[in-house]
Amino acid sequence: MDHNQDIVAGLDIGTTKIACIVGRKNEQGKIEILGMGKSRSDGVSRGVVSNIQRTVESIMAAVKMAEDNAGVDIRQVNVGIAGQHIRSMQHRGMKMRESLEEEITQRDIDQLIEETNRLVMPPGEEIIHVLPQDYIVDTEQGIRDPIGMSGIRLEANFHIISGQVTAARNINKCVHRAGLEVTELVLEPLASADAVLSAEEKEAGVVLVDIGGGTTDIAIFFDNIIRHTAVIPFGGNVVTEDIRQGCGIMREQAEQLKTKFGSALASENKENEVVCIPGLRGRDPKEISLRTLAEIIQSRMEEILEHVYFEIKNSGMEKQLIAGIVLTGGGAQLKHLKHLVELMTGMNTRIGYPNEHIAKSAVEDVTSPLHATGVGLVMKGFDHLERLRGKMVDTRAPRPAKVPVREHSKGLLKGLFERIATTTDNIFNEDDN
Repeated sequence: MDHNQDIVAGLDIGTTKIACIVGRKNEQGKIEILGMGKSRSDGVSRGVVSNIQRTVESIMAAVKMAEDNAGVDIRQVNVGIAGQHIRSMQHRGMKMRESLEEEITQRDIDQLIEETNRLVMPPGEEIIHVLPQDYIVDTEQGIRDPIGMSGIRLEANFHIISGQVTAARNINKCVHRAGLEVTELVLEPLASADAVLSAEEKEAGVVLVDIGGGTTDIAIFFDNIIRHTAVIPFGGNVVTEDIRQGCGIMREQAEQLKTKFGSALASENKENEVVCIPGLRGRDPKEISLRTLAEIIQSRMEEILEHVYFEIKNSGMEKQLIAGIVLTGGGAQLKHLKHLVELMTGMNTRIGYPNEHIAKSAVEDVTSPLHATGVGLVMKGFDHLERLRGKMVDTRAPRPAKVPVREHSKGLLKGLFERIATTTDNIFNEDDN
């Protein structure tokens, strides 16, 4: 099969929607989105599957729609995981190597990652990602890429992301029951980060805040390395719930009010702006002031942003994040939210659209912040394919006979050291004269 014809599907199992996005790589190496399917997510609450059957039905509906749009059959999907059970921690792994002659290879790094994957976690938890941050070879610290170096002791600082075994199992169960296979389980903020952040931002220091329906996901990067991840169990749905209770209206009406007229800054709305909502059967319509609506939204968004700011401070990176904050997810579409974030954190903020890394697509809706995670999952799928190919090449390549080469190289080195030794002796002798 031609590599260019590889098709990857990302499945974003969210709290408000389940989205399936299908893509392939074009000749320029950009990802081209072929189709997308969406369905309402009734079986997920706060990022965690709470009803298997409903989730399976929603997955099947979204995948079927994506298949019809893209004209392909989907067998495997890259799936996102979130939820408040996600934890991240730092760990240092170490591996002693056999000899100094053989340089460090990708295989050494893979073995180190595999060993870290086998770490014993607290009961009920499992490792989702092991992300190397930097390496230490013997005593040389802060190495980004140790491949090709010589050293006996290889160490790495890892960012480990773990989650509840049951949450991951339930996601796998839903996908399998929908007749699909899971290629990889990916932490959602990592996928979103791939879709909306530029390499410069990751280098300079940036906070990705993905405001979804049930959770707000955070990923902090600095020096191109992931430094901190967190999932806050609040999202756009709690805002809708507050509007429903505060205005005494139906949930659907509250959602429409929020998306059409909502604002995150009450001061931006005039006192006299009102919107009229039809009453229930035979009852009078309700008039709701947009100022009141914005006050309800602002107070809840402030609470979510306080959690976000706490995580930024908690990461210890607050002063180094030159690129500030990038907002994405459905919640990022809220009017004036950028201003509120800047007011509360004092950090430069922009809205992240997943259109930087993808080719122009006939699927219009795909460049909305709403689909950052789905697009990111497709990108992660292609990364996964490339890693697999690299391993296949690695195992297939015939290994040259090493013994004679090594003897020869030893001789060369020996000769070289002897030459250096004699020249240094000469220098010292000359100095003595």
